[in-house]
Amino acid sequence: MTWLLALILLPLAGSLVLAFLKGNDRAAMVTALVVSIVEFLLIIPFWASYSPSGERIQQATTMDWIPSFGIHISFGTDGISLIMIAVIALLVPIVVGGLGFTDKLPAGRSAGGFLSLILLQEAITIGVFAATDVFLFYVLFEIMLIPMYFLIGGYGGANRQYAAVKFFLYSFLGGLIMLASAIGAYSLASDKLGKGTFDWATLVTVVRDAPTSTQIWLFFGFFLAFAIKAPLVPFHTWLPDAAGQAPIGVAVLLVGVLDKVGTFGFLRYLLPMFPEASKTLAPLVLVLSVIGVVYGSILAAGQSDMKRFLAYVSIAHFGFIALGIFTFNEQAMVGSVSYMLNHSLSTGMLIVVVGLIIRRGGSTRISDYGGMAKLTPLLGGMLLIAGLSALSLPGTNSFVSEFLVLLGSFVDHPVYTIIATVGMVLAAAYVLWLYQRIMQGPVRGDALLAPAPSGSSASAGVESGGAVATAVAPETGVKKAVKDLGAREIAILAPLVILIIGLGFYPKPVLDTITPSVQATLSAVQGGK
Repeated sequence: MTWLLALILLPLAGSLVLAFLKGNDRAAMVTALVVSIVEFLLIIPFWASYSPSGERIQQATTMDWIPSFGIHISFGTDGISLIMIAVIALLVPIVVGGLGFTDKLPAGRSAGGFLSLILLQEAITIGVFAATDVFLFYVLFEIMLIPMYFLIGGYGGANRQYAAVKFFLYSFLGGLIMLASAIGAYSLASDKLGKGTFDWATLVTVVRDAPTSTQIWLFFGFFLAFAIKAPLVPFHTWLPDAAGQAPIGVAVLLVGVLDKVGTFGFLRYLLPMFPEASKTLAPLVLVLSVIGVVYGSILAAGQSDMKRFLAYVSIAHFGFIALGIFTFNEQAMVGSVSYMLNHSLSTGMLIVVVGLIIRRGGSTRISDYGGMAKLTPLLGGMLLIAGLSALSLPGTNSFVSEFLVLLGSFVDHPVYTIIATVGMVLAAAYVLWLYQRIMQGPVRGDALLAPAPSGSSASAGVESGGAVATAVAPETGVKKAVKDLGAREIAILAPLVILIIGLGFYPKPVLDTITPSVQATLSAVQGGK
């Protein structure tokens, strides 16, 4: 058994075990945490076994599934899928460990059921990133929606059913259209080879020789599915609803990992299989990308809900990633791929910290908070670190990615790059605005203060790091004790802080891993007819 198969099967087995622990929340949480930590530890030998200078697809394993149609259960990894598998293996223990700190399950729901779905989501998502059979990729692409649907619909906010159905229908429809294009590619292989196949490597060599008009039709089927998942404007409308209603841990995986399936699909399937169509339609995608950057940034400014705010900022970031991919420049594409990783880290941390804030204040509304750093200085510091990473401050992980995208895309598309830069500056300003509104100034807002009793002074004890401090709010009243971060919460956030700062100063391991795969993708595009 390869390390890759172990990474898929371990969380799948853990999910099955947790399904029988629905009556014991503590046992479920311990089991899920152990499984997720072991899964993350397996990433170490898995990463070590990958050779950037080796074959494009490594750790390959293939089994017959439906041989009469040339369909196989086939997995393998390249540098791009490797970093995405690694990031989900990192985020799941954080989500599991944060349960109880960031999320309060609805009445009647068990931790066992919730965590079983989380591990099932992890197993399927790793399979999506690792699939090298196009039909298998499609099947997992659609199955991936099921646990996320139940996680949002069963454990989310007041409008969770609407958000879950909208998420499912958008992605499912895109997947069906992708299936039609996959069948078209299968037919091309059948005509040329005498037998059909869904093998990715074979289809790349066959479909790339098809007439440009045929490629364009097939391109749109895959592109629509990936643009919805990414999400690119105007296919993005499901994300603010889904992220806004999802539990915090689920939002971390939704925005931090599942959305990357769309940009991963651009790189793995769209560009190598349809090189001529990709070059022909790149201007359209670039326009959509730049619109997404500006639109997401502007819409973020109008949000009153913290979770929806982060969703719109992420839409702007995804437009920026797509810009780097469709410039067909090595520097820009390397920047986009590394941005996929770094966005997962910075946004994942932002969502976790926001979850900790919401758990303390009981509200998602930005206006219900103010001056919180006076009460919870450690929590305020964590929000600042995550925010600075999201706005790509030099010395944080996102800076190198953003710089490479700007450097590469400016060469051939200076106008698009300048517009996108303005949009990203706006997004950065709004992240700082979020921090300023929640953490700075006098203590204020309904989440932190309650009306002072008649005739009493406006002061209250506030717990901070185990001690009780006194917060004075002369304008609106007092609030009972608000705890700062405890040791377990710091332990949950510490890996993200280490990676944000570490990759900010030393991104070489990631860049060395992804660059050969990016070069192979560009070679496939440039080697078109």
